[in-house]
Amino acid sequence: MDICIIGGGLTGLVAALPLSEASEVTVLEKEPLLGGCMASYQRDGYWIEQYYHHCFAGDSHLFSLLDDLGLKDRLEWLKGSTGYYVEGKVHPLTSPMEILRYPHLSFIDKARLGVLTLRAKGLDLSSLDDVPAGEYIREHLGERVYTSFFEPLLRSKFGDRRDEVSAAWLISRIAIRSDRGVEGERLGYLNGGWHLLIDSLEERLLSKGCAIEKGTPAISLEHTGGKWLVNGRAYDVVLATIPPQEIKRISGDETFASLPYQGAACMTLGLDRDVTRGIYWVNMKDQAPYGAVVTHTNFAPRERYGEDIVYLASYFAGQPAPDLKETMLSDFCRRFSVPKTAVHWSELAVERFAGPVYTTGFARLIPAYEERGLYLAGMFSRPNYPERSMEGSIIAGLEVADRIMEGQDD
Repeated sequence: MDICIIGGGLTGLVAALPLSEASEVTVLEKEPLLGGCMASYQRDGYWIEQYYHHCFAGDSHLFSLLDDLGLKDRLEWLKGSTGYYVEGKVHPLTSPMEILRYPHLSFIDKARLGVLTLRAKGLDLSSLDDVPAGEYIREHLGERVYTSFFEPLLRSKFGDRRDEVSAAWLISRIAIRSDRGVEGERLGYLNGGWHLLIDSLEERLLSKGCAIEKGTPAISLEHTGGKWLVNGRAYDVVLATIPPQEIKRISGDETFASLPYQGAACMTLGLDRDVTRGIYWVNMKDQAPYGAVVTHTNFAPRERYGEDIVYLASYFAGQPAPDLKETMLSDFCRRFSVPKTAVHWSELAVERFAGPVYTTGFARLIPAYEERGLYLAGMFSRPNYPERSMEGSIIAGLEVADRIMEGQDD
């Protein structure tokens, strides 16, 4: 059986592992590097992800995969501190005392926020799918908690579409991030970088005889004569890990629904200084051309890199502004008093389909693993709802592979 997997991100690579055992598998990846949003830059002496990533204590499928690839001993648990940038100042919000000192919420506001954090894991997410996140927070915690705490978070993740996001996503995010102590969240990172996971998957797949074609986008998809034609080449089975609207575009099949998606523009900077007061993740309450400042070297040890590494995270709909890189860099340098000479290097990664926007009613939009003879899996699949993650992408890859193999046995 000949199988084509469109997309060399985590879901596609994971699905290819079991499928390569008994089939001829070809992976098509449009970019020159595998990994999708998990691709990395190679700098002098180290690797750094194009988009920041970490994992959580409950990611059992990820841990099993790392173990299988001989990478389990590389997994380390680090502290993820948080803060907010408000009125030109960074406010740490990691420890209970820092939260109590935060001047933009009252004591009652903070108590309500604490109760919600404790209750989040027990709430029924399915009942929140049709409830806007902003409406939920305003009703249960009040307007000030929304504007001073949650609105910057929603804006940093979803930009202009933040008012469409469901409470299911927000509560899920609170629940998954409740593994924290006085020093911050307990988050997992791969010592040496997540490129080790992608490279190990590639090496394993090549050893199984899988063909991997980088820099090769799928530009056409057609079903004819009992075969699927991808770029004119015939396959028995196709697994598409790209968004359904992209399947619609390359196939011309208008019956594939478009899901709400957003693009991401993530700038990575190498600096000679720390600008976020030792804090890993700073959400921007003040208006800026980025929603969060993520200082990777306040998470992973700085000595591994020899410089401070900062991400500026921005999301967009459609196309990013043509001058976005310079706009982000200029604003960052001005806002954080960083001279241009302190910036060793900068890169801007842009992905038009970085991930779904979990709008109200999203649960009803999730496609099945098989539609009209085509297999679909990716960040839009059910294991990635209501919050996408490496764990969800791995589960989606394993489940769709099982479905493909079951379908061939029928």
